[in-house]
Amino acid sequence: MHEDPALMNTIIHLDMDAFYASIEQRDQPRLRGRPVIVGGSKEKRGVVAACSYEARAFGVHSAMPSGQAERLCPKAVFLPVRMEHYRDISCELMTILGDYTPIIEQLSIDEAFLDLNGTRYLWPDTVELARNIKQIIREKLSLTASIGLARNKFLAKVASDMDKPDGLTVVPEARGEMLRFLAPLPVKRIWGVGKVLDQNLAQAGIRTIGDIQAMTKSALVKVPGNAMGERLWDLAHGVDDRELELDRIEKSISSETTFARDILDREILERVLIQQAEDVGWRLRHADKFAGTVQVKLRFADFKTITRQVSMHPRIQSDLDLIQAAGDLLEKVPLGQGIRLLGVGVSKLYAERMENQAEQLDLFGSDPLRAAEEHEKLDRAVDSVREKYGKGALKRGLSSD
Repeated sequence: MHEDPALMNTIIHLDMDAFYASIEQRDQPRLRGRPVIVGGSKEKRGVVAACSYEARAFGVHSAMPSGQAERLCPKAVFLPVRMEHYRDISCELMTILGDYTPIIEQLSIDEAFLDLNGTRYLWPDTVELARNIKQIIREKLSLTASIGLARNKFLAKVASDMDKPDGLTVVPEARGEMLRFLAPLPVKRIWGVGKVLDQNLAQAGIRTIGDIQAMTKSALVKVPGNAMGERLWDLAHGVDDRELELDRIEKSISSETTFARDILDREILERVLIQQAEDVGWRLRHADKFAGTVQVKLRFADFKTITRQVSMHPRIQSDLDLIQAAGDLLEKVPLGQGIRLLGVGVSKLYAERMENQAEQLDLFGSDPLRAAEEHEKLDRAVDSVREKYGKGALKRGLSSD
């Protein structure tokens, strides 16, 4: 009798533990065991990009103003973001994962799904395989990862958050045991349940996943509506048929931040947007690409997601042009509720700045091409300094970091 692979635990969700901060603690042994905050300067109204578990114990979290983080954790060590270094280590991580399976969906610099279905004949014990992955990461990178192992992406993601840091959580394969595993968890552990929906569900007496399991689908959909209600019903019962997304061809470049808490402060959003635009600009220049479209993505507390975009003529590559374009897009979005995710992206990438290099300039003497080139010369000079001395070596005045 052949087992149905869909009913077996063959999906891993791997999430590195406090990635940026853990790298800094690894690289500087004196920081081990101490609260470390990576992000903007506490003196210049910066924002926390990441923090160690020692800092989290004081209530510090990502996207928090650095000044507030210092008040909560006055003994914290503040360090600048070294994104180039983190990306290099991320490449090493993905190479390690590729030794186990070619089916990898990289979600971010430190997070990925792995499909182990095709490796079952080499590694019939997927739990032992997960332990092996963790051990190799520890040996080669001197870092720890938390892993969730389950039959689908949703369950694996839930499991990876269960025992951080350095955890390995396996969701039971038997349906009854799997449902009991989910039942005591709060409904906010389900993808799509933000602060507002969580409150609406609580008002209806729905606080745990088990509460959803105890309801009929027809009763549930009356609370959030048909589409969301059906989605909640499926996930509460461990049903998620999404496959891993494997298209790695880079047709766009983006940088996104999911906040630990919903953000209503537009000033905080603007600071994060500037950091994201600088990250995207650096990647554009290193890829020798010019962007024809700039996009801002926002996900609200109720999980509604919107994007706003603008075409660029001429195509751009500089941080300043990206910051201005993305900032204009963000400014036009009304913030009626908190933001749980903010992202800046570019698409329509080309090797040339202009569709026709002989394009006529403005009739009255304005030269956007020359201005863009001057911006990019400055950016490349800044890139060189940052790559040699770290991202904190030079700060853009506009960013107030």
